[in-house]
Amino acid sequence: MEKDMQEVLKKAEVLIEALPYIQKFNRKIIVVKYGGSAMSNEELQKNVIKDVTLLKLVGFKPIIVHGGGKEISRWVGKVGKEAQFINGLRVTDEETMEIAEMVLGKVNKQLVSMVQELGVNAIGLSGKDAGLLHVEKKYSNGQDIGFVGEINQVNPKVLYDLLEKDFLPIVSPIGLDDDFQTYNINADDAACAIAKAVGADKLVFLTDIEGLYKDINDKSSFINRITASDADKLISDGFIGGGMLPKLNNCTSAIKNGVNRVHILDGRIPHSMLLEIFTNNGIGTAIVNDNDII
Repeated sequence: MEKDMQEVLKKAEVLIEALPYIQKFNRKIIVVKYGGSAMSNEELQKNVIKDVTLLKLVGFKPIIVHGGGKEISRWVGKVGKEAQFINGLRVTDEETMEIAEMVLGKVNKQLVSMVQELGVNAIGLSGKDAGLLHVEKKYSNGQDIGFVGEINQVNPKVLYDLLEKDFLPIVSPIGLDDDFQTYNINADDAACAIAKAVGADKLVFLTDIEGLYKDINDKSSFINRITASDADKLISDGFIGGGMLPKLNNCTSAIKNGVNRVHILDGRIPHSMLLEIFTNNGIGTAIVNDNDII
């Protein structure tokens, strides 16, 4: 009986610890970029969707921006093609673009179904809808990589309308150019651009690592919180490389453009988002503006 009581009290303490955060973020917009290994199995997917749904039910206004790279590569392989990447960006010819749009549409509606199952109304859309994501052709260090788009304009009106009507928007990263040609967009870029455009209070990247390290080979160099300026210094001093480099550039860009705080979390850890947002210590890396108290 005493053990049961301790368990109950522990749960109560967790709720009390979360209370000031729930009050602080009530009616605030949070953009969640969801991709990588966190999408690799149904149980992980359900955990993430449960977390986002809970955020909505306690007063946040969440927007999910999802990727689907691994699933796209799988389907590209099914038609006998080999996935090609230049500087981390998928080379996207016409056929690959068609496959990418099909796969992202499928992923999008799977996520919508999961949210609906939890009793929250979700609407899936792509960057094509209502001119949400307008792009121009992106080059990788001068190289033509096909139908890959660089976002040059976001029209957030459709997102504001959906949030106002109490829907949870789920966005797939596809956009149109001036000639209404379809382009694939890096999901991190799409999440960052949307977070800036809607004035999000938080932008969360669910990734395949625990967060940011000064030295990826030294686990003791983990960074819990860092200002955008210090993050820029890490980049310029050559500490950050690989796939983390564009991600961290997106993080600091978001902070400089009005997003209050950016979080890099391991999407493979169950409920990492709740632990980061609703507890005093957090679990991942928070990038904050230079005036924020670290």
